[in-house]
Parts: sequence; C-alpha cells; structure tokens
Amino acid sequence: MRLSDLTRTKHVDDVIHQNEADPEDEHAGHLKQDLTARDLIGFGIGIVIGTGIFTLTGLQAKENAGPAVVISFLIAGFVSLLAALCYAELAAAVPTAGSSYTYAYTTIGEIFAWIIAWDLILEFALGAAVVARGWSGYVAGVFDLPQKWFGEEGSVINVGAIAITLVLGYVAIRGIRESKWVTNGLVAIKVIVCLFVIAAGFFYVKTDNLTPFIPKSRPGDSDSGSLTAPLWQFVTGIEPSTYGVAGVFVAAAVVFFAYSGFEAVANLGEETKKPERDMPMGLLGTLGICTLLYVGVCLVLTGMVSYKNLSEGDAVADVFDQVGLAWAGILVGIAAVAGLCSVILVDLVAMGRIGFAIARDGLLPPVFSRVHPTWGTPVLMTSLTVGAVALLGGLIPISVLAEMVSIGTLFAFVVVSVAVAVLRRTQPEMKRPFRTPLVPLVPIASVVCCVGLMASLAVETWLRFLVWLLLGFVVYAFYGFRHSRVGKRAKAEAEEATA
Repeated sequence: MRLSDLTRTKHVDDVIHQNEADPEDEHAGHLKQDLTARDLIGFGIGIVIGTGIFTLTGLQAKENAGPAVVISFLIAGFVSLLAALCYAELAAAVPTAGSSYTYAYTTIGEIFAWIIAWDLILEFALGAAVVARGWSGYVAGVFDLPQKWFGEEGSVINVGAIAITLVLGYVAIRGIRESKWVTNGLVAIKVIVCLFVIAAGFFYVKTDNLTPFIPKSRPGDSDSGSLTAPLWQFVTGIEPSTYGVAGVFVAAAVVFFAYSGFEAVANLGEETKKPERDMPMGLLGTLGICTLLYVGVCLVLTGMVSYKNLSEGDAVADVFDQVGLAWAGILVGIAAVAGLCSVILVDLVAMGRIGFAIARDGLLPPVFSRVHPTWGTPVLMTSLTVGAVALLGGLIPISVLAEMVSIGTLFAFVVVSVAVAVLRRTQPEMKRPFRTPLVPLVPIASVVCCVGLMASLAVETWLRFLVWLLLGFVVYAFYGFRHSRVGKRAKAEAEEATA
C-alpha cells in the first residue's frame, strides 16, 4: 500500500457524468431529478430547524451565554456561511449524491474521501437517533405517555424512537418525491410557528431581561484538566468560566449543532433539475432563513423571561407558560413534534445518498448502490440506515454523544473548504456556475473558524471521534482499498501501459 495509492483521485468529469446510467455496468444506478431550489430550501430548513431551536436556545442561555446566546447563534451562523459559500461552488459545479465525500475524492485523495465519508455516516446516524429520542420525549409530554417507553429516565427500550424512525424510513425509501411532499408540509408548520413565537412573544419582551446582555464572567464548575473540559482549556490549563465572552464562544460551539445538517442539501445534487442554479440557492437560502429565525426566537425567549429562569428542556413552550399563555405553549409543543419529524426524515434521506455514492465507487459492496426501478432510491442502503438508527435511538441513551454531531460537521466543513482552494489551483478551467468569493481567503477563514469551534468541544468528544475514525481506517484497509473502482482502473491502465 503506497502513499500514491492512498491519495489517488477521481476525475471531476467522471463525477459529473456518473449519474448517466450505463446499462452494461452492473454497479450503475440512476437517481431521479425531481427537485427545485424551493424543494432544496425545504429539505434544508427541515433538517436545520429542530432540536436546536426547541432545546439548545434555553439551555445555552442559562448555562453559558445569557441573552448573548443571540451572538452565539450569529457566530455559528457566520462559520456556517463561510462553509456554505464553499459548498455552493462545489455543489453547482459537481452535483453529486456524495457531497463532501466526493469533493474530497476529486481533490485530496481517496483515503481522505473515505475518512470524510465515515465521518458523515456518524454525523447523520447519530443525529437522527438523538432527534428520534427527542421526538419521543416531546410526544410523551404532549400526550402524557409512560416515560418507561417514551422517555429517557428508566427507559430500557424507547418505543417512540423506534416507531418514528420506521415510519419516516418508509417515506424515505418510497422516493424523493414523497419525501419532498412530507418535508415541505412539516417545514411549513415549523416556519409558521417560529414566526408566531416571534410575533406573539414580542409583546411580552422586557428590556430588563436583556440587561446585561453579556453577563459578567464567573468561574465554571468543571476542572480544566478533566476530559469534560473544552480542548483548548485542557491544553492551556486555563480555568474554565461561564458567561462573559468565553461563555459566548463555548455556547457557539454547542449551538453549532443547531446548524448541523444543512450540508445534507449538497447530497441531493444528482436529484436536482438545475443544480448549477438551484444548489447555491438551496444552500444559502436555507442558511439565511434559519439564521434569521434563530436570532428572532433567541431575542424573544431571553426578553420574555430572565435567562436564569429558562427551561433546559422545552424553553420555547415554557416561556409562554411563564407569561400566562399556556395555550401557546401547547401549540409550540405540537410544532416541535412535527419539526423533529422532518429532521429525522432528511437525515435518513441524506445517509442513503452518502452510502449510495460510497458503494458506487467500490469502497462499500456494490449491492448498496443499486436503485429501485420504480421508486428511484437506494433501497438497501436506506433500509440499512433506518435499521441502524432505530437500534441506536431505541436502545442507547446517546445524549452524551450529541457533541459528536458538531465535531463531525465541522470536520466536513474543513475538508470542503480545503477542496475549493485545491480545485481552483489544480483545475482552473473547470466550469463553475457559482464561484466562492475571495478565494483563498474565504476557505482559509472557514478552516480557521471551524477548527476554533472544534477546539471548544470537550476532550472526551475528541477521543470518541478519533476512535471512530480508527475503526474506519480498519474497514478501508480490509475492503475499500482492495475494491476501489478508481484503484482497479488505475491498475488496469498501468498494466496496459507496461504490456
């Protein structure tokens, strides 16, 4: 196994034309092109607005940032914007089901593409399982269901998480058109309720609750030398603190989870009618709308009641209870149930497409790249995904692993940002319907900001992430490297040249 074999790349032209099914190719699969820019924005909002807006707002305002949680969301949104500009260039020029995996394959090599693919599998699977358990908890609260089967405390098998995963998995398997209809319907509900929260809550905002906007810094409770401390504190030995500017940045690293998943839009490139136009609109439109909604809801929440009195579980519903609008709290709870459904659905759709792209390249068994002749979806890969998420959500309390979704997303953003700069140098003649501005400054800024947020995550999160990547190396060494279609083609060309 030579270094040149590990860094072999896939040509951009091959990626662009790979959705043109070859009837003589047993590995060929063809995804239906049925999506528009509006549909992409719907999918994007569907996966972004969910757990973050319903839980992380109150939790991080209370524990780390106070009313300045608004700034935390803006910081996380700015970092996402830098990455989105890089994603938009590649998604328009190289529309593919593999997203950052394929971008890495065309620029920095196969081994890096596999690493990012393995990372994306973790990000989407874990994210879907976490949200499935969250959905189950909200349903238990709305309908007063037993915690033993629908909650976290004392639960052995979370029936709610398993049930919603299987139902939405069926929708994802049946086809992208059906997934689109369901997602767009759920997104409409979420956006209307978010606007309702902002409009109704505005009349109950008190300026006293927003003062001081950035609470004075004070010593934290954790030990800087423990594995639960942020990486930068563990390395420097600086005593942790809450609130103040440091608290705002710690909250930004955590609420970044609220933006994780918007890159799932890039996985739908092969199913988009006009990707050169619609992909940038879908990515940037998703991010812009979600950031505005996040900022509006955060301002209203911290203005309606003191950040010290915010609920850590259902802050959005609870603030209306505190001001005497219990009916509004019930409405928000119902919207949360609908909103979390769309997050799970888009996660399942995205994971199916990532696995499809990996198998098409030979790094996973080719059976996973087969597409249903009627539904136009990678049925086996999506089914396997649904089963894995159902098991995770039903059997394992994974709240302690939630930060791994953020670290996985940030790592993917770093790879995509590097890929944009590399492709600009190695393939300057490539057609680019959308061009990232100020290259290489924007990609460099994206990498620096992403690494900075990653450094604010706990040491134990880094350790778990490294263990997962090590397992991925083992899978690649024993299967992917030997069955890579790019590797087989390179070997055949080398043998032909020496014959």
